[in-house]
Amino acid sequence: MRTIRVETSAATILLTEAPEPKVRDRQTGEIAKDANSGEALMTIGVVYIEDGESSLIKVTVPEGGISEGLALGAPVSLPGLVARPWESVFNGQQRHGIAYRAAAVTPAVFPAATGAAA
Repeated sequence: MRTIRVETSAATILLTEAPEPKVRDRQTGEIAKDANSGEALMTIGVVYIEDGESSLIKVTVPEGGISEGLALGAPVSLPGLVARPWESVFNGQQRHGIAYRAAAVTPAVFPAATGAAA
């Protein structure tokens, strides 16, 4: 499947779930690893806000890309964010969605308010 680069410069992204290991196999507890580097993968939850609309999404990040100083509810940056459509059949049911992956997650600042009175 094709990956689609996500432009985040006009968005506010807030951390809603702290990083935790991405589980590859729920029965064995095996942690997912990057296919190229072998590095453990983590997932975070964020709210992505742009043009007055918001979405809660899960983002996969390599363990080495998790920055210090992350705080729940605080703005974050997701360099290299891409979206990849997926579909599969599980227990005879067709499932589909979008998987998000970023190279890192770092603390950010709230965007300056435009048109605010001084």
